[in-house]
Formats: sequence, structure tokens, C-alpha cells
Amino acid sequence: MARAVLPLTVLALCIVAFGLSSTANAAIGRKMVGVYELNKGDFSIRVTNWGATLMSVVLPDSKGNLADVVLGYDTVAEYVNGTAYFGGLIGRVANRIANARFTLDGKTYRLFRNDGNNSLHGGHRGFSKVIWTVKEHIGGGASPCITLYYHSFDGEQGFPGDLDVYVTYELSSPYVLAVRMNATARGKATPVNLAHHAYWNLGGHGSGSVLAETVQLFASRYTPVDAALVPTGRLAPVAGTPYDFRAPATVGARVGVPGGVSAGYDTNYAVDGVGVGGEGQRRLRPVAAVRDGATGRAMELWADQPGVQFYTSNGLGGVRGKGGKVYDRYGALCLETQGFPDAVNHPSFPSQIVRPGKVYEHNMVLKFSSF
Repeated sequence: MARAVLPLTVLALCIVAFGLSSTANAAIGRKMVGVYELNKGDFSIRVTNWGATLMSVVLPDSKGNLADVVLGYDTVAEYVNGTAYFGGLIGRVANRIANARFTLDGKTYRLFRNDGNNSLHGGHRGFSKVIWTVKEHIGGGASPCITLYYHSFDGEQGFPGDLDVYVTYELSSPYVLAVRMNATARGKATPVNLAHHAYWNLGGHGSGSVLAETVQLFASRYTPVDAALVPTGRLAPVAGTPYDFRAPATVGARVGVPGGVSAGYDTNYAVDGVGVGGEGQRRLRPVAAVRDGATGRAMELWADQPGVQFYTSNGLGGVRGKGGKVYDRYGALCLETQGFPDAVNHPSFPSQIVRPGKVYEHNMVLKFSSF
């Protein structure tokens, strides 16, 4: 099939149209933002090059009814101004870095603080808040795909070294979405930990709470955190704790009950069997499985990263999303495959440092089905 870059909609972002601050407008400049669709029968996704963001995933339930199963907004403008990271590509370093600082090769780097004293998801203008370049877009055919590119400059948000980053979304049969990320360090060593931040509700976005959905996590250990949600540096077994999802359980089975978690999950799990001694040891392994009894939709997640952040959208509340739907607490779940949070400050964690000329790779596959 012919290869082309043909957005469904191309939007010129400007202060007048979107009400952006002068700082945001200066960052956007005259670049254009588009919305791109990939279709494979009754399976489709929409992506925007604002933040390499996944805007929608539409697929059938067990009765053939179509629904969009990711939370998000109707317009790019809402993603520009949003704060929930809906569907965004997170970087340069996902999750938290304690005290917004780290030391690498004897030099201390100070980052932008946007989560109390910590840096979160790359700083106030991480990779989900920049315009990416569309390198390739194949809207249909056997393997619909889109590849986006971003050049992160030396010193951006405080991180050292230039970094060339690519992400590809690709559809295949039956109902498989692959997300492939890679980043090449230029000039200086730098931490890299990319993550994809989709909010999933297999009942359909805006259909209510996911507490009744069933989740299985292929993880026997997790990384306990302090009051600021930064890992303590320990790995602890999930056995005998409310974090144990090795056997399928409903999301809400241990939420708000004695001996459970008080306000939902925001927890990094160590995926079983992932090689952490070197990049070459990593391969796709099962990470999670989710089932929605009301619609019969199911999702399997496979990835090659050592960790996965299980987040039950505890911070949502009254967020107006697509089609006027209102998203509240527990309205979705996130499964963000990643390196361990704050790894740059914990030598015992799998390293996320990428040396000049070396390539960081992160692959995830989402397999949808019905039952």
C-alpha cells in the first residue's frame, strides 16, 4: 500500500483558538498537529502527534457492539490543556525521580519539579506535551501503522544529552495493537524510561467504574513506596498483601476494605521472569490480563520491560471527556510497562542509563478478544 502522511484533521494551534498561555504558544510555534486513524475491519485507533497520544481504541464486544475503550478527549486542544496524561507517550523518564535530581558519571543533574519535590513523567513539559513529527502513516491494509519521531535536546527539562526518540503504533489480526518505542542517546549518557499512559475501560470509556473488572498481574514482587510515592529501594513479595494479583481478582476486591488499600492502586510491579542483567536478555513476556464481565471484552498485555505501574485512576474526578462523558475515580485502569521508578537513584534497580550511541528499546503488545 502507498505510504503517506495524511491526517484526518490538521489543526493549527494558536493562542486565540485554544486559549494557551504565551509560553505554550511559543513552544508550539508554527508546527502543525494532526489526528491520524488506523483501521483494520471493525478495529481502529486514532493517534495525534501532540504527545504521540493514543486518542481512541474502538473494537467489538462479545455481541459485536463497538465501543471506544480508552479515556480521552474529543479535541487536540483538550489534550494540550489536560493534566491526566490520557494516552500520552511519557518521557524522557516516566514516573517519579526523587527530589528532582540524580547523579550520573560524577555530575549532579537537577530536573524540573512538578510533583511536590519530585519530577514526574519527564517534568512539566515531558514528551506527552510536545509535538512529534509523523514519519510514516499507513491508514489501512494488512498492517496499518504510524511512526512518530521526537528530538529531545541536551538539557531539556534538565536531562543530559540529545536523544532521538521513535514510537510506532501498529494494528494486526486478530485485534492486536503493538506499540514499539526506541531512543538513541547522542553525545552524553542519559536516563531513559519511556511509558505509554493509556487509561483502559473495557466496558467503554465513560461507562463507569472498573472496580468490577478482573485483573491478573504476572508479578510476584512490587516496589514499596514512601509517602511521596517514590520507591524505597526495596523489592517486596506480593504474597499475603493486597497487592497480590497473581490469581485473577476484581480490581476493587481489596480497595477500601480492612486489610486492603485505602484509595486504589498506584504501584510498580516487578514482572516475573524479565531479564534485568542486560538489554539483550529482555523479551516479550505476559504482564497482565484484564476481563470485563459486562461486555465480554478481554485484553492481554505483553512487554519486555522489568516493571509495570498498575494505576486505578485514583486522581480522576469530574473530568469531562469524549462525547461529554464525565470520568471519575476508578473510571479506568492504567498498565504502564516501564523500568522501575527512580531507578537512577537506586543502583540495585535495573539500570535505565543509555550510553552515547546506544539504543533504548521498549516493546509492548496488547491482544484484545471476547469471551
